[in-house]
Amino acid sequence: MASRILRRARLVSGLLLFAFVLTHLANHALGLISLQALEQGREWYLLLWRNPLADVLLPAALLVHVLLAIWALYERRRLKMSLWQAGQFLLGYAIPPLLVIHILGTRVLHEVHGVEDSYLFVLLPHFVGNTSAITKQSLLLVIAWAHGCIGLHYWLRLEPWYRRLRPATFTAMLLVPTLSLLGFWISLRDLARLAADPVWLQEAMAGLRVPSGEVYGQLFVIERWTLLGLLALLVLALAARGLRAWWSGRRGLVALGYPDGRRVTVTPGTTILEASRGAGIPHASVCGGRGRCSTCRVRIGEGLDGLPPPSEEERRVLARVGASPNVRLACQTRPRGALEVTPLLPAGAGPGDAGSRPGYLQGEERDMVILFADIRGFTTLSEKKLPYDVVFVLNRYFAAMGGAVEAAGGRVDKFIGDGVMALFGIGGSPEQAARHALGAARAMAEALREVNRALEQDLPDPLRIGIGIHGGPVIVGEMGYGTARSVTAIGDAVNTASRLEGLTKTFGAQLVVSEPVVTRAGLDLAGYPLETAEVRGRDEPLPVRVIADAAALPAAGG
Repeated sequence: MASRILRRARLVSGLLLFAFVLTHLANHALGLISLQALEQGREWYLLLWRNPLADVLLPAALLVHVLLAIWALYERRRLKMSLWQAGQFLLGYAIPPLLVIHILGTRVLHEVHGVEDSYLFVLLPHFVGNTSAITKQSLLLVIAWAHGCIGLHYWLRLEPWYRRLRPATFTAMLLVPTLSLLGFWISLRDLARLAADPVWLQEAMAGLRVPSGEVYGQLFVIERWTLLGLLALLVLALAARGLRAWWSGRRGLVALGYPDGRRVTVTPGTTILEASRGAGIPHASVCGGRGRCSTCRVRIGEGLDGLPPPSEEERRVLARVGASPNVRLACQTRPRGALEVTPLLPAGAGPGDAGSRPGYLQGEERDMVILFADIRGFTTLSEKKLPYDVVFVLNRYFAAMGGAVEAAGGRVDKFIGDGVMALFGIGGSPEQAARHALGAARAMAEALREVNRALEQDLPDPLRIGIGIHGGPVIVGEMGYGTARSVTAIGDAVNTASRLEGLTKTFGAQLVVSEPVVTRAGLDLAGYPLETAEVRGRDEPLPVRVIADAAALPAAGG
């Protein structure tokens, strides 16, 4: 509960400060028009940010955000982090040294000494001809904006509407600081031109009520002590981290085991995500470990009973994605004892993987129907064709076969050489899966006729295919490594379907389908030969129907 409140406070304070920076930069951009437009825009800016409510909220937001940034550093068990997190941290810590004197020289002078901190007051005495001050102010502008944009992006990137608008938002993120800097520099150029007139410069300086050097000296002292105070808090946070690590180490280390055999030892209180990244083990986390995206989730093996229960916030995220009881968020789980963990998403998972995912992606047993199809004699054909022609023919064939499978309600699992593997039954009943698979075989045979008709001038002989279909219990899930992960199935039914496809050569037929699939589909195929097939890897012979032309199959129902 406390961590949730702190995250909410960090978000709210950050949004308020981002709104302040956005309006401030928008005001700067008016310098592209004229100095007069710059001052007129400032009147609206002050109306928004200098009132009793803003006088309380803005300083409070700044203080809360700075303190929570230091607290976030203390909370981390390991300083190793992703590139964008490191960038946001470093940009955030770079802001105070550039910002403090700017606040003191504008708002504090206005409140304490009654100075009218107009753009003329800020720019003329402090920036015109002062290259160092111009550089610092430009850096502050860019750093503050970049820090806010990174935070905003990683907060919104899970939202579907934001992903759709991302090109437009990225354009705006680049355009705002660009226009602001141009407005700032052009204003300085215009002021430098006016200041070249001694009479104008004398009159302008006389009306500005520039404080004495003693007042500015006091401001620099305040700046020095403020920055020293922030530095002390930062050092204190780092020292407290070291003390905590020493104390945790005295209580022993916690061992985490990963699927590839690696074991990582960490101090108690370290999250699973921190342990993975600290050991150089790639681990997905779209939200950066804030417990929002669910992409870091892991399946817990040995040691599940010794884990502390998930917080209410973690339970809510896990429920949103339909996670099983042995699944936890790696960024929120702090093991107290030995644990076996298996990351469920690839390390490169993106925002699109953060939503609810079907249970079968995590691995489960299902009763499915598998279809294998292969082109007869294509190796011989390909030897007589140029590589370009081979690829052209295969792509036409794959497009036709894939379209037939999907139209029938199946899922193309993979293309293997000149072969196709398709799954039926990921959704729906086994009976539907059987009907859809036979419907797909019929559609594939019809589509092949169209392919042969279209490629009649390119092929010496028409393409011929063999199709094998069988069903039964299989293990289905998202398998593979890195970018080569995909949903597939493994098991005896898969192997048998592949063997039946090979038997089409023996029987001289286009389709060999196991009798159990025909029975489930409810089709009357009594007019087709019923054979007994000896399938390698099976103890019992398998009754199969042999269909010479799959296009002649009766239409299957839904």
